[in-house]
Amino acid sequence: MFSIFLSAVSGVLIILVMVVVGFVMNERGWFNPQSPRIISRIVTEVALPCYMVTTIMHDFSAGELKTLLPDLRYPVLSMIILFALSFAVARAIGIKRAHIGLFSSMFFNSNTVFIGLPINLALFGNASIPYVLVYYMANTTFFWTLGVWLIQKDGLHEAKIDVKTALKKIFSPPLLGFILGVILVMLHVHLPKFVLADLSYIGGLTIPLSMIFIGIAISNAGLSRVRLTRDAWGILLGRFLFAPVLMAILVLPSSMPPLMKQVFILQAAMPVMTNAPVVSKLYHADADYAAIMVTETTVLSVIVIPILMVLIKTLL
Repeated sequence: MFSIFLSAVSGVLIILVMVVVGFVMNERGWFNPQSPRIISRIVTEVALPCYMVTTIMHDFSAGELKTLLPDLRYPVLSMIILFALSFAVARAIGIKRAHIGLFSSMFFNSNTVFIGLPINLALFGNASIPYVLVYYMANTTFFWTLGVWLIQKDGLHEAKIDVKTALKKIFSPPLLGFILGVILVMLHVHLPKFVLADLSYIGGLTIPLSMIFIGIAISNAGLSRVRLTRDAWGILLGRFLFAPVLMAILVLPSSMPPLMKQVFILQAAMPVMTNAPVVSKLYHADADYAAIMVTETTVLSVIVIPILMVLIKTLL
């Protein structure tokens, strides 16, 4: 068990070092206010789609990919239950009315790409990628529909779901890269070696740039603003206790591969989505509140993830 804990700590430390690099560079003034947005776009619109194509083509067969989509029901069901639970928790701990929508959105959505993907890769390797993407599909769909609607209710008080915008966000470049990789595998298409090499080099930017982005975000939010308030405890319980426990209850009795169970449980326990402060600012909700929650859950995930990994390995 101790070796499992050390392996988990090692995987987290790999990620943490890169986060610290981004944090230190930002503290020293290497980046301007536009830098996080540029880095985020490079990762999500260029590097990650390339990474998806090369990984799917290299590591998976058509038969393996056909078995994935039915298991999408587990993260979907988990998020529906967490959504309902979030309001009960909000009422129990007395979340103020102006924060209820944002609280609920952060309670049931997790950071499946910027933190979830690198951590799963560090702990499980490329074999985890399709499972990460299945969870990502559910998480992204919920955030850009129900999650954004909830945030709008806090800010504008007249919320609506913009179907066109939601579809654009759901069918994002990373998901399109995944879909393209699946199509190429299903059709047994072999790309030229130079194309695969270019995709591989560009895709290699995904993890380091994602972690540098998180480091910048933590620096901008300010560690001095971290406070374990009532709101914070509610979000921490949702992200690090209720979400992984609920997912474990759902997947442990199932017949899915053990690695898929491990990835789903770990993805459920990821920090608050980095998009939450951005969307909050757009709809005049409390963006500072969202930024602090992103910072707190991201920092504390360094402690939670190794412990969770030991528990997962014990159960599986």
